[in-house]
Amino acid sequence: MPDDDLVRSTLRDQWHLTPCEITALPEEVLSRGWEITAGADRYVCRLAEPGARQPVEAGLVAAEHLRLRNIEAGEPVRTLGGSLTAETPAGALALLRRVPGRRLEGRDPVDQQWWGDRLGVVHKALQHFHHPGLRPWQPLDPHAPHLTAEPWLRGAVAEALGAVTRLTVTDRLTYGVLHGDPAPSCFVVDPGTGRAGLLDCGASGVGPLAYDVAAAIGYAGGPAHATEFLDGYVAAGPVDRDELEVALPVLLRLRWAVRADRAARRGDSGTLGRAREALEAAAG
Repeated sequence: MPDDDLVRSTLRDQWHLTPCEITALPEEVLSRGWEITAGADRYVCRLAEPGARQPVEAGLVAAEHLRLRNIEAGEPVRTLGGSLTAETPAGALALLRRVPGRRLEGRDPVDQQWWGDRLGVVHKALQHFHHPGLRPWQPLDPHAPHLTAEPWLRGAVAEALGAVTRLTVTDRLTYGVLHGDPAPSCFVVDPGTGRAGLLDCGASGVGPLAYDVAAAIGYAGGPAHATEFLDGYVAAGPVDRDELEVALPVLLRLRWAVRADRAARRGDSGTLGRAREALEAAAG
């Protein structure tokens, strides 16, 4: 079933919502997203990977936690049956009320400041957040069968995971609740009020917060293009610059391994090729 048809039918059946407009959000690594207009109301709809229902629901509860602390975040809308998500053949579907404002542009220096600031604020606000759906950080399975898609892939994933293991053994990292996929399109700024916010909290898990920073830097185009983002994050977040300098090279490599893993699942040869180049460069 085409994605838009799946979204329309699930919104109708589970929320009694009939969209007059559905617009796809920029593609992210771990989920698909759409902006939904229904009459005068605007929403964001997220379709997560199959098997991710519990961490997605943890992220929705985390969004409610942020709102209670006066941090702009999408308000989860429960299904007619009272559930936070609707299970579909393609994964868990979540619906949130749209935070006012325009989505951030990852390459814009001013937007990068907002982006880094908001991610840092969210990390701080969720430091004492707990939910049974939060999974321990385990971004990759080196034994997954789809890693046979390319001869080099399983070895590259194993090497990236090995580097992370060495990092976590030798360096003390700051752990907390991860967004998991903090793309710039997940964040907005309202020009009318000057307030920045977060559309959703992703499929939350617990792990080194520097991984979220690495994921964001990947969306910005790499460390050379993310200076303002890092400045914004360090000013607002719980991870200091010294820790980031140590952790980011290893976690950026891991993020490319995650992208390669997802591309292999989807049969995306273009992303696989880019991931191979990045992983080979990171390995030296």
